[in-house]
Amino acid sequence: MGDVARRPPARRPVRIGNCAGTPDDRLSAAREMLEGPLDVLTGDYLPESTTPSLWSSRRKGLSPGYAATFLRQMEDVLGSCLDRGVKVVANAGGLDPAGLAVQLEALARSLGFRPQIAYLSGDDLLARIPGLLASGHALAHSYTGLALDEAGLPPATAHADLGGWGIAEALSAGADVVVCSRVTGASLVMGPAAWWHSWKRDDWDELAGAVVAGHVLKDGSQATGGNYCFLDEITDRRPPGFPLAEIAADGSSVITKQAGTGGSVSVGTVTAQLLHRVHEPAYATPDVTARFDSVRPEQDGPSRVSLTGAVGSPPPDELGVGLGMRGGWRNTVTLVFTGLDIEQKAAHARELLSAHLGEGEWCEEVDMRLSRAQRPDAPSHDEATAQLRITVRGQDERKVGADFTRTVRELAQGVFTGCHTTAPASDATPCAVFWPTSLPTRLVRQKLHLWNGTAHEVAPTPGRPATPRPGPEVPRLPRPHSQWRYPGPRHTVAAPLGRLCGARSGVRAGSANIGVWARTERAYAWLRRELTLGRLLQLLPEAEGLDVYRYELPKLCALNFVIAGLPVSGSGVISRPDAEAKGLGEYLRSRMVLVPAEVLEQGRRPAPAARAV
Repeated sequence: MGDVARRPPARRPVRIGNCAGTPDDRLSAAREMLEGPLDVLTGDYLPESTTPSLWSSRRKGLSPGYAATFLRQMEDVLGSCLDRGVKVVANAGGLDPAGLAVQLEALARSLGFRPQIAYLSGDDLLARIPGLLASGHALAHSYTGLALDEAGLPPATAHADLGGWGIAEALSAGADVVVCSRVTGASLVMGPAAWWHSWKRDDWDELAGAVVAGHVLKDGSQATGGNYCFLDEITDRRPPGFPLAEIAADGSSVITKQAGTGGSVSVGTVTAQLLHRVHEPAYATPDVTARFDSVRPEQDGPSRVSLTGAVGSPPPDELGVGLGMRGGWRNTVTLVFTGLDIEQKAAHARELLSAHLGEGEWCEEVDMRLSRAQRPDAPSHDEATAQLRITVRGQDERKVGADFTRTVRELAQGVFTGCHTTAPASDATPCAVFWPTSLPTRLVRQKLHLWNGTAHEVAPTPGRPATPRPGPEVPRLPRPHSQWRYPGPRHTVAAPLGRLCGARSGVRAGSANIGVWARTERAYAWLRRELTLGRLLQLLPEAEGLDVYRYELPKLCALNFVIAGLPVSGSGVISRPDAEAKGLGEYLRSRMVLVPAEVLEQGRRPAPAARAV
């Protein structure tokens, strides 16, 4: 099929709500979203780390391979959706979208309903990996460049990131529910918006606007005050409501939430979500490339933020592909040291453990991290302790599990004075390593399956060759975007960066990003001059030796830093306790900087109601 059937022009904005950002999100969110006006209910159940987890759970017989929580939500709200004509679009299909569609049909019939359920497939590439390698596709890691066949780890899952036109075609055909497997989170919103407004494939700006709104919605309540760094701005401390977008025919949108729900929607909460897990300002999806540095957020009333100005262009001619690699088994034991001589005790522990673990034999990787929270003459026992976290990875489940734990406990029992562990012995757990790569779009075909048993391929959007990522050198700074300029070396005060700026961090495609934004234009003028790549490396020593990229988004008063390969192999890797870099931005905000006093005083205030750019 080609473009979806054209609808009458100038339809009202479509109201698209979100009820899940992960499979473990609040179950009541779907019901809460239906307590106000709504046209489409969406849920994003497949962040990067979820697909390997579904594979591991299904292998153990603990999961059917899809997000079962979606069925629980549908049991609660499917009848209301059908009565009100609310469409449902969710990427809950995971490894088995057909199986989820069958189970949803059975659930609906048991409740006395007969919805028209469509599902999408075509993203699962696991069976094709040998053939792709044989035909010359290296499936190289997006950042390291290492070819897949050199990794030494077998893939357990392989899924392409597909777009939203299959969703649009399903809705155009009359679907009540569209079950997706691996589509991008933004596509869950772009597809319904394209259907509602009858956009064409080359309505780039309109599609880009919907992608921007979809990016804000896809993580659920994180756009409405959840996971927000300026706690004093969130006066309603109830569990935050889930976000919805009112998307107009020109692609502009208003981000809001249903009345009576907790949290808040502000320029700050929306900016934080816009910066979450983005890399270049040119945000590429399978359907359109959206320029995030073209977007202007403005307060449009209580808990209403408008997003305008989005600029779009054709997508790249490649699709992102995520492989879940079987990294063997992992296990962690934490030793607690108390009082004096912490460094000596930890060094002794490292030496003994390294000798006993025999790295290079059964143990392929060892990571030991000392976390010190104790202080001299601590007023309590707890405040006098430090923890040594020891994590190992290997292919032998028994050795990584019981044997490793026994070795650590034997040493702790008779070697380290005052030492104990934080928890009883645990078994080894499967270790999944995320491998980001790409394939030409022409090699992947999305297929739409309708309720009447028919199916057809969904044509991909023709793309253009991807632009190579620029080198990590410090970019030349363009002119400031407003009349505000850095005030120069006046009276300065030492303060945490977070007293002036917000930050949001995460991992996408195996690399971390930290988006940092200022609440006023004057504070942004200071931030833009102060937070160079060199200064970031001083404040964030974990990034030393890695490629770091700096991007400016002046309409958001923001800088975005991408740290290539910081969590070495992505979600689930052994080398960082915070494998998804969720706390990286908050760590950066805690670092002390010198700030002009007048900039600090003004920058403490929340952003004004409207930001002139």
